[in-house]
Order: sequence, then structure tokens, then C-alpha cells
Amino acid sequence: MFQEYYMAESVSDALSFLNKGPGDAVIIAGGTDLLLDLHEGKKSTKSLVDITRIPELKNLFLENGIIKIGAAVTHAQVAELELIWANAPALAMAAKKVGSLQIRNIATVVGNIINAQPAADTAVALTALGAKVTIADTSGTRDVHIEQLYEGFGKSKVDCRRELVTEVIIPAHKQNQSSYFVRMEQRKALALPMLNIAVMVSLEKGQQRFEWVRIAMAPVGPGPMRASNAETMLKGAAIDDEIITKASYEAAAQANPRDSDLRGSREYRLQVLPALVKRCIEMAVAQVNKV
Repeated sequence: MFQEYYMAESVSDALSFLNKGPGDAVIIAGGTDLLLDLHEGKKSTKSLVDITRIPELKNLFLENGIIKIGAAVTHAQVAELELIWANAPALAMAAKKVGSLQIRNIATVVGNIINAQPAADTAVALTALGAKVTIADTSGTRDVHIEQLYEGFGKSKVDCRRELVTEVIIPAHKQNQSSYFVRMEQRKALALPMLNIAVMVSLEKGQQRFEWVRIAMAPVGPGPMRASNAETMLKGAAIDDEIITKASYEAAAQANPRDSDLRGSREYRLQVLPALVKRCIEMAVAQVNKV
């Protein structure tokens, strides 16, 4: 599977090892997907660079209205922290849905993003939340929006053989803002999502109109998809059942799910998608100032 396991002591140490022999090493944190892929021959590498002992990658804090989640932070930490429930509830809800408790205790949020699966729960939530990731290489760092990370099914733009995602950056909810996450699955645990939706709403003062809305849907494309037409329809609109229903159908019109033996047929998922989007919008509105 691999010949060397290296424990990095700092970000610069990890990057230095990665670039010592370009293409010969890959980053590992939780490893819940990577180790399976290596075992099954889907991926190969000579060396693994473990980043879980790097102090700054364990950070999870709120500062100046920004939540920062380090690359070594697990789903369990995110799902259990009141700071996340209060300032980015859709992410806490999504993290709580990932795998089993054992998996959540090991798997990292950043790993869930970088693995680039089209229905990654936390990636869907982070897309609706307007989150970015910070990517480091030997030349410096850059910030990239979550929705811009996907090149295709299972393909991330982050090259884990020479780059390292150090953190996720999320704007904390302000007054009159909230978010929600829903997941349709065949059973209540250890099941792939048939559909997952995340919504963030910002309401105008008085909470009678939408200021703006972000809607993220999956798996209906290579990665989380923004329902941009529905978002435009809701911008500045009075909050009522008719406009939310219309926007929900508009969101479904943008979706392009594939037929899947595991996730259900394209036809079925397109039929239920409007109901899920509508529910998610309504619940996000109901959550405003109540978290």
C-alpha cells in the first residue's frame, strides 16, 4: 500500500516532505476514505504525510465574525460544538449525518470536502454557507470557494501530492440569518444520501422579505450545485408559500441527477427534490434568531 508514514510537525514540514519527491507522497488526516482506496488499489502512493499533530490544524474557533475549522478537525467535533450550532447550524446538522459515530470521531471535515464525492454532506452545507478553504503550497496560500473545488465526479482541484488545505473559513450568521440541512436516505444510519439540500437565508429587517438566499443541492452534478435561478427568484421577495413553492420547482429544474441503483432513479429524485428544497427553505426561515 505505502512504504513510509511521516508525521509532520508543521504545515511547512508537511509541504516540504510532499515536494521532496513530487508525486511520491499524499496527505492523510482521518484517512477513512483514503486508506480504503489504497487498499482497493483505486489510489497509490509511496508515502503518507500525517497532519494530525500539527497544532494549528486542530483549531476550531470564532473570531471577528469568521469561523475557522482546521484540517484536522473531525465531524464529531463540529457536530457537538455549540459554537457551530449557533453560528452555522446547517454545517452542524450535516456533520451529524456523516457515517457512524466511529467514523465521525475520525473523519475530518476537510477530508470530506477534498474527497470530492458529489453528495458529501458537509460540502453541501458549506456551499450554502458561502465557505472557502485555504490551500497552502510552497509558494504561499490562496482561498477558494467550496463550489469551485470540483473538477468532475470524485475529482478535486486540490492536489494532495503537493498542496495542503489548512482550514475552512465560514462567515458566521448575523442577525436575521440562519441555515438548515435536510437529507433523504433509504435508512437512518450508514446510508448514502439519495439527496441532500442546504439553505442559508438572510431576511430583511422585519423578517417579512428575503434579502438573499443560497440553495445548495446534491448529488445532482459533479459537486454541490447552487440553485442560482431559484436564488434570484427569492432575492427581495416577500416570504410566502407561493414564491417558496415556485422557487423550489425552479431549483429542481436546474438539477441533473443520474440514475443510480444506490441513490434511486433520476425520475424519482427529481419528483421529490422540490419538496425537500421547500422544506429546507421554510425551516431555515423558521430558524432565524431562534438558534
